[in-house]
Amino acid sequence: MCELLGMSANTPTDLCFSFTGLTRRGGETGPHKDGWGVAFYEGKGVRLFHDPEPCATSQIAQFVSNLPIKSKTAICHIRQANVGHISLSNTHPFTRELWGRCWVFAHNGQIPGFTRRTGIYEAIGDTDSEELFCDLMNQIRQNLPRDAMPEQLAANLVALSQEYARQGVFNCLLSNGDWLFSFCSTKMASITRRAPFGPACLKDIEVEIDFAAETTPKDVVSIIATEPLTHDETWDVYERGEWKLWQAGEVVASGKVDVPVHKTEKAMVSPRNLPVDRCDSAVE
Repeated sequence: MCELLGMSANTPTDLCFSFTGLTRRGGETGPHKDGWGVAFYEGKGVRLFHDPEPCATSQIAQFVSNLPIKSKTAICHIRQANVGHISLSNTHPFTRELWGRCWVFAHNGQIPGFTRRTGIYEAIGDTDSEELFCDLMNQIRQNLPRDAMPEQLAANLVALSQEYARQGVFNCLLSNGDWLFSFCSTKMASITRRAPFGPACLKDIEVEIDFAAETTPKDVVSIIATEPLTHDETWDVYERGEWKLWQAGEVVASGKVDVPVHKTEKAMVSPRNLPVDRCDSAVE
């Protein structure tokens, strides 16, 4: 499987702290060595970095880890290949244009034999993840108006996610820059940091940060990840079928749908609200 990382904040924030922890799992503390990618929104623009090399040893990943790119919304993915070759075209996150915005998508899981429905969006690589993204984009484009309200959009995203999750494992992050949608089929966790901020420590590498020195009392920064990245904070562990729509660091809509256990699953969702190892903020 792969691992996901997302950020939603109410102020431009860098992802250096969390990204540094995640990259260790790409070939050092974890097996996700088959490529990585990250997308940072800047207004309607998106700054993208992709590399098919293991992120634990990637010079590009090291560059990004040290580069304080400020963004309110970001999506990152580290890959453990199950479907598709190890190549640049198969690295997440994937992007497509819809309604004058760049939509960014990353997927953790596997849906064997998935076939997308007819539409204008087609895959460039050969992963089931990109086929899923193209199908999702085709369905949204065909079934919703351009001025669809967030509630209407969320309802469609949830219905599609539930449909995909019934066919396999579908954990995902999706954004158009205004909002960030997260859906949990098997594994996902999140943490929201707000005043009073304190110190935090990464699990995968000995790095600590004091967010109080890097933030203001008004900052709100939420981090979503496949597995908690810190060892001294309490993360909220999603339940199976749980989804959230994030905006400016806050959950603006959420819910839970039925998702049966699928034969392709290799891991089950952990209990909610486990006190786990602690770390991230408006410097992220």
